[in-house]
Amino acid sequence: MSQHHKISYIEIPVKALASSKAFFNQVFGWEFVDYGDDYAGITGAGIDGGLYVSEQNVSADKGSVLVVLYSDDLAKSQAAIESAGGTIKTPTFEFPGGHRFHFCDGNDNEYAVWSDK
Repeated sequence: MSQHHKISYIEIPVKALASSKAFFNQVFGWEFVDYGDDYAGITGAGIDGGLYVSEQNVSADKGSVLVVLYSDDLAKSQAAIESAGGTIKTPTFEFPGGHRFHFCDGNDNEYAVWSDK
């Protein structure tokens, strides 16, 4: 399959690189490759990407692109997020095709997790 014009990579701003890597590793099992003090490549997330140090954050309220992750078990994913220090921004709701909730990491970046189960 051709990769021409396909989304290939995402980059996410974070205020604190070390704690962001720890959060995503603990909750989702992502691994990282460091490229200096202010950038880490993401592996094992389903798409290639990176975290870069910035004072900015992403939020659907500000019109940012929303990164949506899939889960086989929303309740377990939500518990893992909260256990790792994340906060639930929008409680689980139903939409055509499944259920989802939105959360923020320690950088106030907004993400969503959905499931069709």
